[in-house]
Amino acid sequence: MLSHKKSLDILKKTDALLEGHFVLSSGLHSSKYIQCAKLLSFPKKAEKICKSLSLKIKKKFKKIDLILAPAMGGIIIGYEIGKLINKETIFCERVNKKFTLRRGFKIKKGSNVLIVEDVITTGKSSLECVKLIKKAKANHIGFAAIIDRSTKKSLRIKKKIISHMKIDVPTYKSNNLPKSLKSIPITTPGSRFIK
Repeated sequence: MLSHKKSLDILKKTDALLEGHFVLSSGLHSSKYIQCAKLLSFPKKAEKICKSLSLKIKKKFKKIDLILAPAMGGIIIGYEIGKLINKETIFCERVNKKFTLRRGFKIKKGSNVLIVEDVITTGKSSLECVKLIKKAKANHIGFAAIIDRSTKKSLRIKKKIISHMKIDVPTYKSNNLPKSLKSIPITTPGSRFIK
C-alpha cells in the first residue's frame, strides 16, 4: 500500500491537490483544493492509488456484486476499481437534478452494491446513490473513495467510508477568514464554474 506521504506527493505532482486561497462551490473559503480529475488524467500515477484502495476494499468487503459510481467524478475511479477487483461497474447520472440509471444499466434485486467515488465531502452524492440501490431492492454494503475529506460536522453518511486517504481541508466563511488566508488572492476552482 502507498504511504500517506507518497500519496500526497502524487496528488501535488498531478495538481490534484492545490494550496492557496480557494472559494469552493459551497461558497466557503479554503487553503486547499482537491480535484481528483487531475490525478485521473495521469493513468500510471492514478493506478498506484487505485491499487492501494482496491486492496482496502477487498479486505473490508467479502461479497461485492456491483460497483455504482456517481457521474461525473466517480466514473473513472469506479471503472478502475471494478477492473482491479473484477466486478461489474455502472454509473448513475443526473437527469433534472436527480440521479438516475440510464444507458441500460440495472441493479439486480438482492445484489450487494458498493458505492465508489473520487472524493467524499458531505456524502450527498453517495446518499443519492443509496436511494437507487434501495429502489432496486438491492443491498448497499458501503462507501469507498480515493479521498475522504469529510468532517464529523459535514458528513451525512453514517456508515464507515473506506478511503485511500483522509485529508483535512479546513473551510471558513468569508466573514471569518484566518489572517494567513486573507493575504492570498482568491482562486475559484471546480467544474461548476466552467462555461
